[in-house]
Amino acid sequence: MSDGSVTTSRADSTLRITLDRPARRNSLNHQMIDELVGILSAAAYDDSLRAIAITGAGDDFCTGADWVATNDSGQRPRTGDLVRRIPHTAHRVIELVATIQLPVVCAVRGWAVGLGCNLALAADFTIADTGATFWEPFMSRGFTPDSGATWLLPRLAGVARAKRMLLLGEQVTGSQAADWGLIHDAVAANQLDTAVDSLLARLAAGPTVAIGLAKQAIAYGQHATLSQSLNQELSNLELSCRTTDFKEGLAAFRERRDPDFQGR
Repeated sequence: MSDGSVTTSRADSTLRITLDRPARRNSLNHQMIDELVGILSAAAYDDSLRAIAITGAGDDFCTGADWVATNDSGQRPRTGDLVRRIPHTAHRVIELVATIQLPVVCAVRGWAVGLGCNLALAADFTIADTGATFWEPFMSRGFTPDSGATWLLPRLAGVARAKRMLLLGEQVTGSQAADWGLIHDAVAANQLDTAVDSLLARLAAGPTVAIGLAKQAIAYGQHATLSQSLNQELSNLELSCRTTDFKEGLAAFRERRDPDFQGR
């Protein structure tokens, strides 16, 4: 039998991805990371999708990559193993979540650690239980951060707070993460599923093409000049104005009603 898996379910135009290894707090082994890369890659090409949710089975979101299983294999990896492998596995997961032209929502309860923490930070929207814990444990393990931690944290929370998490290993609650701007919102545990479902439905009902292009432009703007960002916005505007949803948006405005976007 496989040790954990990544499961999916569809509801209309939304895809729900569940990290399903609760006995190990949804720590990600090689198989699960490969499955996650495959699912997200396929979703990028699925025109019927309009929003994605990522959750964890059981009491926790994800406690990161399963380094214990990796180092208990009995075989010493070849020199350069991490440099060869991680860009196509853990790093690929972060890149896909950050760049896929669909809105991605993470629901975090319990622990979000290492790769799991960075997966939540890379999502477009993360809603957490107020008592959830975000933790970058790299220094306590004696190695340097990976999976986008040094890129994501300073941009979301500022350099000083990034150093508190990455260099001191400070744990951050869901409430604190929301206050710092690391995540979209923090709610009581019994309200988490409802809050995520409501946000997911709102995003799935939106103008999907325009949302995807705007997401891309925001990421591009993090390293572009103002002039470059203005040009990128202009190109996106040209594309979005050719969509069916643009026409629907104009019609709804004229008719003073809510738009009925189809994601095309």
